[in-house]
Amino acid sequence: MSGGANDRRINGSCHCGNIRFTLDWPNAPDVIPIRACSCTLCRKHNAAWTSSPMGSFSIKVDDESKLTYYRFGTQTADFYTCKNCGVIPIVTSDIEGALYAVVNAYTFNDVDPSEMAVATTDFEGEDTDTRLGRRQKNWTPEA
Repeated sequence: MSGGANDRRINGSCHCGNIRFTLDWPNAPDVIPIRACSCTLCRKHNAAWTSSPMGSFSIKVDDESKLTYYRFGTQTADFYTCKNCGVIPIVTSDIEGALYAVVNAYTFNDVDPSEMAVATTDFEGEDTDTRLGRRQKNWTPEA
């Protein structure tokens, strides 16, 4: 990060802490925009996502044997699911050799919910190329 006044580092994890992420968000807004995807997986997990296309993310997994990746639909994203606690804190997509991610805002460890504004989104009907293009433009690249 550049070290500006509005730069922010957000830490998150699954419930047991096996899967942890850091999201570095330069020039972060005062209110974090959160996307509540309307797909059945996100609704069933009550997951809502955010990203910073100008930022970066990193992932740390303590015990790989307690991690599973779930793919569905277009098979172009990996949902990091903890086998121990069942939480999905982050989703990644490999696009043209680069890794991009969205993070589950409900897994933040250091953000007050009053700092988040949730809006519902719907990506049904997107073809694979459109979906990957949207992710490349809007998701956070790996550090």
